Amino acid sequence: MDDNSTALWLREHLSAHDSYIHGIRRVLLQTRTRYQDMWLVDTHTFGRALLLDGKWQSCTADEHLYHEPLVHVPALVAALAGQAPRRVLILGGGEGATAREILRWRSVERVVMVDIDGEVVDACRTHLEQMHQGAFDDPRVELVIGDALTYLAETDPVWDLVISDLSEPVEDGPSYPLFTREHFQDVSRVLAPGGVFVLQAGSLSHHELYLHARLARTVSTAFDHVVSYQSAVPSFATPWGYLVARSGAAIDTLPDPAAVDAILAAQLTQPARMMDGATYVSLLQTQGHIRRAIEAETRIYTRDDPPKLPDLARAST
Repeated sequence: MDDNSTALWLREHLSAHDSYIHGIRRVLLQTRTRYQDMWLVDTHTFGRALLLDGKWQSCTADEHLYHEPLVHVPALVAALAGQAPRRVLILGGGEGATAREILRWRSVERVVMVDIDGEVVDACRTHLEQMHQGAFDDPRVELVIGDALTYLAETDPVWDLVISDLSEPVEDGPSYPLFTREHFQDVSRVLAPGGVFVLQAGSLSHHELYLHARLARTVSTAFDHVVSYQSAVPSFATPWGYLVARSGAAIDTLPDPAAVDAILAAQLTQPARMMDGATYVSLLQTQGHIRRAIEAETRIYTRDDPPKLPDLARAST
């Protein structure tokens, strides 16, 4: 097939009336795993991409704009408090890019990645080497194919950093129980004193902002301090939200950028593409409309009342 030809158009619904359409050059893999629908595709604009349950997960062109904020913001929160992360637990993260980023920290001694879907991990290991860059083979990494809820129930409170890099809470998908008060309480229990938690917390588009606000309120039931931040990831079509949390000492949202740059220079084995001191400080300045949405929200997600994305949030060809 001509490299400039389009094999199909993939439409991801962003709302009942809006969608984002990607031109697909080639479908590498399309299958139903035990837990979810999985696509791996080559696109014209964004390189190679992973989709789960019809939702765009990441792609080679701009995944650093998602994974660097997810990993380096909480790691810097810890390091600025004098506790650069040594033991890191990743929930999800099938592409291996989250593990790749945290392994760049010289302080890191152990990483456990828990993903329920081994078929997704195997497919990413094969087709997304540009993302994981051999992270699965690093001797510091232990890959656990299993349920994060079970792992959390059995692990000790030794983790300096817990990173929740889970697919969105589609009702019939595997991850929706992991966006609830009970789960966040479990995470809080397994953190070492001064430990930091980060959660990928969904779209910040105006019609979905309430989901992010509810997640922020829910996380705040388990942690003393929660900060909402965002990154612009073009292939997502909307700003993407995160929540970083810790108990005890507050999160410094206005550190000296030069101090951040010094930590990154000392810690990272390779320079980050996006993250530096000025970027870190700017990310932690939560925009006013988001702060007000969180302040006004009262609903808390529980296992009896978890978040659920509507069925329209699926991709179609």
